[in-house]
Amino acid sequence: MKLKKQVTVCGAAIFCVAVFSLYLMLDRVQHDPTRHQSGGNFPRSQISVLQNRIEQLEQLLEENHEIISHIKDSVLELTAHAEGPPVLPHHKPNGSWVLPPESCPSFLSVSPQDCQFALGGKGQSPDLQMLAVYSLLPFDNQDGGVWKQGFDITYEPSEWDTEPLQVFVVPHSHNDPGWIKTFDKYYYDQTQHILNSMVLKMQEDPRRRFIWSEISFFSKWWDNISSQKRAAVRRLVGNGQLEMVTGGWVMPDEANSHYFAMIDQLIEGHQWLEKNIGVMPRSGWAVDPFGHSSTMPYLLKRSNLTGMLIQRVHYAIKKHFAATQNLEFMWRQTWDPDTSTDIFCHMMPFYSYDVPHTCGPDPKICCQFDFKRLPGGRINCPWKVPPRAITDANVAERAQLLLDQYRKKSKLYRSKVLLVPLGDDFRYDKPQEWDAQFLNYQRIFDFLNSRPNLHVQAQFGTLSDYFDALYKKVGIVPGMKLPGFPVLSGDFFSYADREDHYWTGYYTSRPFYKSLDRVLEAHLRGAEILYSLALAHTRRAGADSRYPLSDYALLTNARRNLGLFQHHDAITGTAKEAVAVDYGVRLLHSLNNLKRVIINAAHYLVLGDKDTYHHDPAAPFLGTDDTRPSQDSLPERTVLRMDTLPRFLVVFNPLEQERLSVVPVLVDSPHVRVLSEEGQPLPSQLSARWSSATDTVPDVYQVSVLARLPALGLRVLQLHKSLDGHTMLKSSVRLYLHGRDLPVRKQEVVPMHVFPAAADDFCLENQHLHACFSGRSGLLQSIRRAGEEREQRVSSEFLVYGTRTSKDKSGAYLFLPDGEAKPYAPKDPPVVRVTEGPLFSEVASYYQHVQTVVRLYNVPGVEGLSLDLSCLVDIRDHINKELALRFSTDIESDDTFFTDLNGFQIQPRRYQRKLPLQANFYPMPAMAYIQDAQSRLTLHTAQALGVSSLSSGEVLRSCSLRGWLKDNKRTCNRFRLLLERRTTASKVQDGRPISFPSLLSHITSMHLNAEALVMPVAQEKPALRSFTPLSTTLPCDFHILNLRMLQAEDDSLPSAEAALILHRKGFDCSLEAKNLGFNCTTSQGKLALGSLFQGLELGSLQPTSLTLMYPLGTASNSTSIHLDPMEIATFRIRLG
Repeated sequence: MKLKKQVTVCGAAIFCVAVFSLYLMLDRVQHDPTRHQSGGNFPRSQISVLQNRIEQLEQLLEENHEIISHIKDSVLELTAHAEGPPVLPHHKPNGSWVLPPESCPSFLSVSPQDCQFALGGKGQSPDLQMLAVYSLLPFDNQDGGVWKQGFDITYEPSEWDTEPLQVFVVPHSHNDPGWIKTFDKYYYDQTQHILNSMVLKMQEDPRRRFIWSEISFFSKWWDNISSQKRAAVRRLVGNGQLEMVTGGWVMPDEANSHYFAMIDQLIEGHQWLEKNIGVMPRSGWAVDPFGHSSTMPYLLKRSNLTGMLIQRVHYAIKKHFAATQNLEFMWRQTWDPDTSTDIFCHMMPFYSYDVPHTCGPDPKICCQFDFKRLPGGRINCPWKVPPRAITDANVAERAQLLLDQYRKKSKLYRSKVLLVPLGDDFRYDKPQEWDAQFLNYQRIFDFLNSRPNLHVQAQFGTLSDYFDALYKKVGIVPGMKLPGFPVLSGDFFSYADREDHYWTGYYTSRPFYKSLDRVLEAHLRGAEILYSLALAHTRRAGADSRYPLSDYALLTNARRNLGLFQHHDAITGTAKEAVAVDYGVRLLHSLNNLKRVIINAAHYLVLGDKDTYHHDPAAPFLGTDDTRPSQDSLPERTVLRMDTLPRFLVVFNPLEQERLSVVPVLVDSPHVRVLSEEGQPLPSQLSARWSSATDTVPDVYQVSVLARLPALGLRVLQLHKSLDGHTMLKSSVRLYLHGRDLPVRKQEVVPMHVFPAAADDFCLENQHLHACFSGRSGLLQSIRRAGEEREQRVSSEFLVYGTRTSKDKSGAYLFLPDGEAKPYAPKDPPVVRVTEGPLFSEVASYYQHVQTVVRLYNVPGVEGLSLDLSCLVDIRDHINKELALRFSTDIESDDTFFTDLNGFQIQPRRYQRKLPLQANFYPMPAMAYIQDAQSRLTLHTAQALGVSSLSSGEVLRSCSLRGWLKDNKRTCNRFRLLLERRTTASKVQDGRPISFPSLLSHITSMHLNAEALVMPVAQEKPALRSFTPLSTTLPCDFHILNLRMLQAEDDSLPSAEAALILHRKGFDCSLEAKNLGFNCTTSQGKLALGSLFQGLELGSLQPTSLTLMYPLGTASNSTSIHLDPMEIATFRIRLG
């Protein structure tokens, strides 16, 4: 009774707070200083302001109504739960399962201020919005003459009389860390010779310049050179002859890579440069990624770079921007209300970054100035006119010919400063090439510079030399907004280099490795955080001498292997087979090492008596949740052997929010009881383990436990062998053979009914959702949300794309289908298996080439609000075929759909009928959605794939690309399907070139991408205690992207400092937010870091640039921070 009173008082208090906040809002609207009364005469502008205010007020009322009704739900829930002993799940007479009320009910109340961000409206519109540019262009691909994809360029010779043309020729060598050869083979065959020659040849003439970007190669070379050579390199960097551009571990792909990995490889490169050379990159250089994401300029800007260059952009956009002199622009984020994300960007105008396509519009002429192609060499000019060595006799004619190209190219830009890259893949690997290029060009420069009547100043330069000259011309400090240049927002997908050759195949190529990449990423983040926390606790206890600090070297190795895989020929799937295998071996090696790091950290953190801690590498305290026998095999889950003694599990939750999850464990006995650390029984479900559609695995059972896991913490569970069968709730199985004569191997303890025919259509439900399936196909047909009458059609089907019969076929890069997709028609109908149980129910459909499982969790909160979907694809016997999964709905989405960029932001897309089918596919690293005024359907993904919406109400995503790839692996793709109701949609809002997921959508994505890790205790158990590292709940919109120990002087060991990287997510409040099961709220971007980590003190807090190279402001005593929505911020901290 006492508890009931407390609950009532608590609920009433919250209710009063909500009402009072509503009153304050009314008051705020009423006394708005911008509202002046002028009798009865309101100017038209003021009437519209008033209308806006009324609309805002209506929205605030609606939001508060939501909050209050949710408080009521929570109070009722609390009251209901306040009486009686704990109950386990039980069956209702109608056959459905009922779960006990949640012991930790929660309600989400989002402050209305936090909803304003997604509504936008502040700030000026950019001059160039890429969505609008796409709608504007005809994409007619007219022949432009010598510049085939452009137009004829003319000029008057007198144009440079008052202001001479300033030309910077930038020598570069593009080194792919794996493509045709493996990373190591490229290094030994070419890269080391390029860098050795560079040190030698650059010192011969102080006017020479060179740029380098891939730190993965540079660091390997550095480890193998003498201290004298290192000193020479530092001198070359110091005097501006050698520039490190971008400075990432690799030049990453920008379509499939996730923002965690993009940032991580940038930090790894920048930290290496700072420690070894003492240099901070200033300019970004991305000549080869196959299309460009707007996430990259944001990351470079937040790393304090002031300029960037891009190359692979659709040829029609290049032509349009060249014609309007918009090839250089300030690139701004779509959500940015001011200019804080602006970075100056230079787009190269022509087909490629090689020499024939960089000096000017005519490749036949430019090729004559690639002196590696001099007669007698191994490569020549395809245009049949070879270069000629520059002599006193021909220098005037040659220089004039080249100057004509320079002038024509400069007409495409707004300034009289010109950038001319000079290089190609793996160039400058022999001293002879250095001489050929540098000596011949220097003769041309000397001639041009000695003729004042030509009005040109030409020289070798670095990328930053070019940007600095440009800024100097307009008298602006580098990094500030350049006047006279347009502002652009949006991205540059999808890319076509010619005709209808759209590079959309690589969004899906080698999906096995795309999936493994994300598994490694989740493990790396988990290992970094747990290692940092364990180290802080051991140091505080003075026990760090007993801790395996050497695990830091394993973390470094994993960072570098994950970084290497972000390369634009790695995660893209565009490298040769042997190279893909080499990447796979590296990823698996690091995955196994990270499991060790997590196990070692968890061992220390869960010990009740830390003094008993002893690290024995030969006998790990904890086991792993799964193993992978080889780099291309799917994980095999560990089976726990049960005997008379209890078995203990440690479950790690890598999320910064507490979660209520169903944790699966494989055991060798059906007689198991699962208890909490305190000995309380936990709800659990017993299921069979299946090896095929009709065969169970003998003596292996899955126990699924409902457990509440602390944020970033470790929960201890115990498993007891029990002969009392009543505590374990069994699932039941219906198996539909569809007329096929197949033997069935059952397990006695799991009830199973076999039906020879197909099923009728059927439905499954939990407390949130009602999902219906086709009896014939076993595939999803519709979803209905609890409490709603309207059924949402969401029918799924598999489709197959063929490829063209012409010479050009779909491959690793290109998607060239032979027309519309055709329905997938396997030779046999599917076997459909329906499992129902208290914690989850699922439908498994087994086809010839694909198995799908749609699972519905009967769990309060996030896990139960969406459908869990997995596809096991095996099309090793299909040549030149591509499998796709289509969801057809009655959502009236018209031609608009939304895809994410790098898991960081959402980009609206429009289906363009004027473009071929393959042009309408886009990258989907994390999610895609369609919506109308009533509903939003989001497909969340755990691996990068391609996606499109080719008609209203449709989401189509590619499963597995074939083309020339003869190496398809059995691949498991994992998804979540989330249906949300929209409460305050407006046409104006939906027409904007920006969109955000809801908070529920963000957290659903996190659940999918950061699974709980289960570690069985291998040895006899000492006293274990769950580990809860956070003392307060983080705001719902804050994400701890990483907590990463920084390296000490000895780079195999950690220093006393760590990098804490936080991201505040932008979210949309217009999606209904009832019964979300969160126990967090939002805080207008405020976070008190000083008291965040339980049992640890924050010794220092220094805000820095994203990659820690620049301190931002002074380190203050305050440990409270503020982040604006969408911002990522890095802090250098000491924990202990």
